[in-house]
Amino acid sequence: MRKLAFGTTKDGKTAYKYILENQKGIEVVLSDMGALIQALLVPDKNGNKKDIMLGYDTLEEYYDNGCGFGAYVGRIANRIEGANVTIDGVNYQLEDNYNGHNLHSGSKKSFYELYDAVTGTSEEGEYVEFSRVSPHLEQGFPGNLSQKIRYTLTAAGELLIDYNAISDQNTIYNPTNHAYFNLEGHEYKDVLDHKMEVYTDSFLISDQFMIPTGEVACVEGTPYDFRQRKAVGKDINEDFIMLKNAKGYDVNFNFPNDKKMRLMSKIWAPGSGIFMETHSDCCGLLIYSAGGLKDRKGKDGVVYQGSAGICFETGFYPNSCKEPSFPSCALPANTPFISRTMYRFGVE
Repeated sequence: MRKLAFGTTKDGKTAYKYILENQKGIEVVLSDMGALIQALLVPDKNGNKKDIMLGYDTLEEYYDNGCGFGAYVGRIANRIEGANVTIDGVNYQLEDNYNGHNLHSGSKKSFYELYDAVTGTSEEGEYVEFSRVSPHLEQGFPGNLSQKIRYTLTAAGELLIDYNAISDQNTIYNPTNHAYFNLEGHEYKDVLDHKMEVYTDSFLISDQFMIPTGEVACVEGTPYDFRQRKAVGKDINEDFIMLKNAKGYDVNFNFPNDKKMRLMSKIWAPGSGIFMETHSDCCGLLIYSAGGLKDRKGKDGVVYQGSAGICFETGFYPNSCKEPSFPSCALPANTPFISRTMYRFGVE
């Protein structure tokens, strides 16, 4: 593990980068600024390392990271309808930062904060663990929430993300990571020729603002059927209202809410040969093909456009704090929240 200065925060503190590398040559670059992933280098089929994650070169640029490159998103990832939530009979008004709704907990982003960092080695590999207490009513949510986000790089080529949190009041919590992947390299034009599989037959119908309506649909006969491997771009321009609203994929795929680790998806880049599997104990996998990206200058001067990357956001369903038919993201007081997501890399 290597530790390097990354820059100075707005309140004058030094932020650092932490670099983990395994025997396979996989390298992950993390930062205590936002508990985020800044870079992820993976050897391709020819042994050449490619940085497969969209992002920025400097700390200052991460203060303008509305698209969430590499970000830990908390307290609540994704959308809350009407920008309010009721907990124990009390209505909490949240920031309206998305057409009358709340997106990724508002403008006071979890990834604009500096986290404490601890490094170490477990049986699974070297890790960096970031921690921070989100005070009562930060972002509008009740309870002092102690958060820990641990990233572990294993010898087998897996990036583990472990979430551990506890609140002193009843609250809600639905964290995720918002990394944008391009397995041909972050500088490659888009992910439309990537081949993808998603191992479920169920997804959520959403409205024009990507708020789930509560309706669960079968993927069969829709552009969301990835049960057999197909190109990300194959059906992305089909005459389907959800695709048009999102300028591509921005859809929650449904899995059992049994807290068991399972393989959710696999994506593969034909040029580099790099593949990535997403495993999690979560019940939801939101896949976002970054249709909203436009003229976003990133690492190495690369300008990212629509579909330059793709996100695999594990967690509860969007709006799960308000839709009674969905698995609930309620977190009772003094009850630990524990969840794991794993990204596994290789070549084929």
